[in-house]
Amino acid sequence: MAVINSVNNFRVKQWEKLKHKTHRDKQKQFIAEGYHLVSEASKAGCLSELITLEKNAPFPVPSHQVTYEVMERLSSMATPAKMLGICTQKREGEYGDVILLADQIHHPGNLGTIIRSAVAFGVDTIVSDNSVDVYNPKVIQSSQGMIFHINIIKKSIKDFLPGLKNQGYQIIGTHVREGIPPREVKPSKKRAVLIGNEGDGVSGGLLDLCDVKVNIKMNDKCESLNVGVAASIILYGLSCIG
Repeated sequence: MAVINSVNNFRVKQWEKLKHKTHRDKQKQFIAEGYHLVSEASKAGCLSELITLEKNAPFPVPSHQVTYEVMERLSSMATPAKMLGICTQKREGEYGDVILLADQIHHPGNLGTIIRSAVAFGVDTIVSDNSVDVYNPKVIQSSQGMIFHINIIKKSIKDFLPGLKNQGYQIIGTHVREGIPPREVKPSKKRAVLIGNEGDGVSGGLLDLCDVKVNIKMNDKCESLNVGVAASIILYGLSCIG
């Protein structure tokens, strides 16, 4: 295959557009960087093209060898990886029994950590509302590829919650000051866990719709936890794993 060596190449310009949310949403594609993430995309059937610095292509999709200069242009990292994948956004799937509702999670590293923990502790679907773009490069990196293995949808949680209650889902809300420890909750098979913003927590109106509130008890010297850490503890405490 011919090496693409110009940053002004038509393909390069089209790929570069995927660094912006507007074009990711329009094309229903995004970029995954590095062998591990590309491998996870391939396992999930989301990998559509491979861009690499090397001649040999380890994945059965159309491949393009490029120069380091081109890879630098496409990469969002300080030091570009040797390969990146053009991936297709997953279509909305069945909700499943365990849902995580993410309300206004603005930091990409936090959302990526939450996605990773959600997969680890048996969540079927994440509903993201007014949060950072799930296909932001830092979200994908922080998820360690788990973004390819969970159903993620974008919906208004306020509009979505009443329907879940009507379908028999137990709604479990997180609160920074009130509630019982996660281990004391008797989780229903069908449940939705609501987590909130890094600074303000869950919106007050949403908490009013919850069946039970949970809170992580901690040393008085510590005022709060990072939302990614808190979500991980709560999901583990409510899971049937381990």
